Amino acid sequence: MAPPAGRAGPAGQRPPPPGGPGRAARDSLVGSGRGRAALGRAAAMPKPPAREDRRRRRRFPSPAARRTATNKASVVFVDRTLDLAGAVGHHGDNLAEKILSVLPKLPGHKTDVMVNMVELTALQTTDETYSIIAPGCLAQPNDPAAKALWESFMNLKQKEAVMEARRHLVEAASRENLPIKMSMGRVTPEQLSSYIKLFRNNLKALENHCGLLQLVLATVQTLKHPQTSKWDNFLAFERLLLQTIGESEMPSVLNQLLPMIKSYNERTKDDYTCEDFLVLLVYIYSVVGEIESGKELDAAEEEVKKALVKAICDEPEPSPLLQKITGCDSLLNLTSQKATDAVDSIFQSLRDITRVRMHMKQFNSIRNPGSNTNQASYKPLLKQVMEEICNPDRLDPVDIEHMSSGLTDLLKTGFSMFMKVNRPHPGDHPLLIIFMVGGVSVSEVKMVKDLVATHKPGTQVIVLSSALLTPHSAVELLFAPDHLQPDTDI
Repeated sequence: MAPPAGRAGPAGQRPPPPGGPGRAARDSLVGSGRGRAALGRAAAMPKPPAREDRRRRRRFPSPAARRTATNKASVVFVDRTLDLAGAVGHHGDNLAEKILSVLPKLPGHKTDVMVNMVELTALQTTDETYSIIAPGCLAQPNDPAAKALWESFMNLKQKEAVMEARRHLVEAASRENLPIKMSMGRVTPEQLSSYIKLFRNNLKALENHCGLLQLVLATVQTLKHPQTSKWDNFLAFERLLLQTIGESEMPSVLNQLLPMIKSYNERTKDDYTCEDFLVLLVYIYSVVGEIESGKELDAAEEEVKKALVKAICDEPEPSPLLQKITGCDSLLNLTSQKATDAVDSIFQSLRDITRVRMHMKQFNSIRNPGSNTNQASYKPLLKQVMEEICNPDRLDPVDIEHMSSGLTDLLKTGFSMFMKVNRPHPGDHPLLIIFMVGGVSVSEVKMVKDLVATHKPGTQVIVLSSALLTPHSAVELLFAPDHLQPDTDI
């Protein structure tokens, strides 16, 4: 009979361990007593992969847990290139969009702009080419009045937003006992400037309302900016293009645009610059959709290319956008061949834009052809998507593809090709997240807000995107992207 474990044998020797001679050899290497106990505790501890599995399970719930979860959300990804007209168009009567479009960008920021603060100082100059030394900005997280005013800029029409700016300014001046004279009627930039100057000599009032003053100054500078006067011209021309595209072929449309391309010495302040013309080209090719190639189209494009190359080469100093597109930082480096190569690449991209909706059945057009009583109009793709999601009939969306998240959903997706299967609908859940891959404009965000409030008020919607777009920034991302520093300003 073997002695109990841990007790000595007949000659004072310990019996062999239960594991046999191999176990004895291991015991002799790792020692005995406390060392062996420590080894036992270490062996009893869970392995690191097991801990990682538990952490992974906590981060990613099982399919069963997802099905029974009470708080669910739908996430819809929309490709920006499916509708570039919404990014470069001038459809919205929105003050925030105009501020972001015409004022210069704040250094180191993708979205915020520089606000000239010289009206709040004793420094006065008539030189319009001077640089801004200490700019203001739009981001005022610590000023409740400024935050409320910015919300008004985004959600109201321009006329109402400007009146709201005057109201906030009058209230601030009244609280500081400044001698302000309230006037009714139309709000002008000169009127807002006169109100702002009341704060200039009162340091306490200036400190208390600095955030609000920066937003009102941004409003004044935007309303006075020469690019703002072009906004209505762009809008009128875009509406004309919508009519022309339905009545004429693409070569005819391009031939009508040809006289508008003017060199620097031929342009007036109301004429389109090279950058403005690129904005119009993107709008046209995005709205028109798929076009048939042919000799007539090739010839029309060649004429436009030649005129555009000549206009670029005649610029006295290429703009930052043209520098990025051509790869030339000065006129000395810009040659006719480099400009030709850049324009050829632009038109190749424009041809690609016309084909992006070829595979779509429901959302294959962003132009409403109109009728005998109604003019042709632009119908944003994002609006079509939101109307489909908010549709009370809850039809199975054709072009909104459901991405399977488990075996059950995968089987539903597969069987739907052979039999009637109710796939998950984007409007099933109380939270809807729209992610615009490639950028979104302020007008599109407001449009989504208004649509949901009208058609599905009980749904919470979050709009996310990789950038907040303006017409010129959309052209830059399309034709001159910086791949080393991608624009991910979510």
